[in-house]
Amino acid sequence: MTNPNPEMPEDPGAPENTDEEAVTPQEAEAAASIDEELSDIEAAVAEDEGESDVEKQLAERTEDLQRVSAEYANYRRRTERERGQIAEHAKAKFAGELLPLLDDLDLAEQHGDLKEGPLKAFADKLRSVLAVQKVAAFGAEGEAFNPEIHEAVQDLSSGGEQVIGSVLRKGYAVGDKLIRNAMVIIADPAESAEADDEA
Repeated sequence: MTNPNPEMPEDPGAPENTDEEAVTPQEAEAAASIDEELSDIEAAVAEDEGESDVEKQLAERTEDLQRVSAEYANYRRRTERERGQIAEHAKAKFAGELLPLLDDLDLAEQHGDLKEGPLKAFADKLRSVLAVQKVAAFGAEGEAFNPEIHEAVQDLSSGGEQVIGSVLRKGYAVGDKLIRNAMVIIADPAESAEADDEA
């Protein structure tokens, strides 16, 4: 019996003859084992990629948390520094408003009105409260002249070393903040010492 179609096998259930060698059961088993190992490796790689994504996200969140923590710490330091500056400014403003009263107390003391009595007690209490608030007077006779904190209204020095010869009005500062310059007359150190001896 001849087959009219040479491409079709005569028996459809018969295996085709191929040029490749037939696969033995051991080779099939080895191929299945290799396929199984390959799928395990692919699963492990996928799991590692998932873990690395989680690790990346964790690292990003950790960096975000550290950045926010640092920003908060900076905010707290800045806020506390600003509060301190505001408090110092308020003290300086209040002390500045008290300066005419302090000047009057200095004049009363020079005239001998503060030797005793209730006015002396008041002056002592006021000065102690101001000292607690770090309000300090400066500008005493014999101190070295400093143009940053002393206002010279007259210069009687010969131009060498300059000291304060006499104080016309005390200067005041709160901590490091200058409230008012001291108004002084500049003299030579020898003249200042002679003026102290005469007093």
